[in-house]
Amino acid sequence: MGGPNLEVFKFSLYLFVPIAALVHFGDPDWYREHVVPYRDKLFPPAERTLQRIPKDQSAIREELNRIRAERLARKAREAEEQN
Repeated sequence: MGGPNLEVFKFSLYLFVPIAALVHFGDPDWYREHVVPYRDKLFPPAERTLQRIPKDQSAIREELNRIRAERLARKAREAEEQN
């Protein structure tokens, strides 16, 4: 079969690959350079997200009306810019 040298090689490979991945991807500089810019493109900024979720029906309706009003205002602005 393989012998002890093959077993030592496989064992070292099984240890080396996860440790190398942790060292490479766990580096804070790598995270700031590659993950943070992509996260900023993917998710909206914190000031645009709703931090307080409405729980009762009237608060939900008020929030939906606010969103609709913002959407209508944005559409009106875009239509005005096109004319």
